[in-house]
Amino acid sequence: MYNREFNNKSNPLEFEYPSEKGRLILKGGRVVDPKNKVDGIFDVEVVGDRVVGLGAEIVPASADRTVDCTGLVVMPGIIDIHLHIGDLFDISNNPLMKAAKEGVTTALSPGAGNTFMSPSLLGAESDRGLPINTGVYIGAAAALATRLTNDELVALIEGGLDSETASLKLSGNTITNSTAGNMIGIKEHKGHFILPDEAIERLFDITSRGKTIFMTHTQQAEHAEHLARLSKGRPFHLGHATAAGCGSFGDAVSEFERVLSLVDSNITAEFVSSMLLENYGRHDGLKINPRVQESAFKALSDKKVKLLVSDGQSAAVMKGFGNSADNIPAIFRLSSLGVLSLTDAVATMTSEAAGFLSLRTGNEIFSEKFGHLGKGAYANITVADPNVKRCVYTVVNGKIVSFDENVIHSGFSAGRFICKYGALKKTGAGDINLYGKHSEI
Repeated sequence: MYNREFNNKSNPLEFEYPSEKGRLILKGGRVVDPKNKVDGIFDVEVVGDRVVGLGAEIVPASADRTVDCTGLVVMPGIIDIHLHIGDLFDISNNPLMKAAKEGVTTALSPGAGNTFMSPSLLGAESDRGLPINTGVYIGAAAALATRLTNDELVALIEGGLDSETASLKLSGNTITNSTAGNMIGIKEHKGHFILPDEAIERLFDITSRGKTIFMTHTQQAEHAEHLARLSKGRPFHLGHATAAGCGSFGDAVSEFERVLSLVDSNITAEFVSSMLLENYGRHDGLKINPRVQESAFKALSDKKVKLLVSDGQSAAVMKGFGNSADNIPAIFRLSSLGVLSLTDAVATMTSEAAGFLSLRTGNEIFSEKFGHLGKGAYANITVADPNVKRCVYTVVNGKIVSFDENVIHSGFSAGRFICKYGALKKTGAGDINLYGKHSEI
């Protein structure tokens, strides 16, 4: 197991079964589990935070809790690898709770302004109790703004930067220094900072050697092509690639096709779920050209692009191009139009997302424990009504956190903090005493 150091205390990643009495049994739903090639009517058995297995008829005992899923689709929990869940000034709304209501079980927030303090801030909230699994990307400019060399930044990402170097070159805050490596990736955004080529080269070097995600804001084909030239075969990810088809920087169709042509084994892409619906996007955001949507459907059908994201929330101040409310409708629409089978449509936000995280981080925990309903997987489950195309139940690490768009407060301890090392039950940042001797925050 990996260990992360915090205030000289061992902070292991814990994956053992909790000693919780009784089972959770989801009965009679259509289970769609792409990784395990399951599509049929089954009961799902959950013990603690794990899936124990599927069965045609699992008989409940007196201590068990059962949920009737007749007529519903039971799928692995939605993994939204690009969802703004509280960047900057989201005060009057709660985008994270909204995501929980809409079936998201894991949300990774790519705020381009995120600093190395972000893992401690979100980590503290996770420690105190959040209903879904959460993680953050660090903003590209912030990642390069310290005195750390490339080798030292790689060591930070890998969890091997010594505390003395961190205090001299990273931050004067011991909390930040202890948690800064708990990132899922780095986000580059031309709309925030136009970085020189030498800075982009540093990002490619750091993320490729440190095995973490390098995501770019994809809206302008010229910028994406420039990054592709600088990548020299090193991996990077085209965030919300469908946004290039909105016509913001030229002809929508040609811009999108130029971006799509970049995708290969090292350059991956994601499409925004809202832009795959009938309206081509949200009313309060950008919309894609109808011909672009057809091209996007073909790219999905051909498996050139395998990932969907929401990039939400529309209600948030720091909004993206979409909304998590559109994830489930997009999955069902892709299936109903015959673009993808329901199994493959579900995979875009479950097994494919988990596999992507494992591929880019080099950590098999994501593909082994996330994105599927096989024995031993974390019990992150989304239950949806195919008729009205919305979430009915959200289960996170074995706890029901939402039903019929109501967040259950008893589920606020369900979420974990996601970083390249896996799922942290505790980061340590939320357990600091209010009063005591520690560095200034």
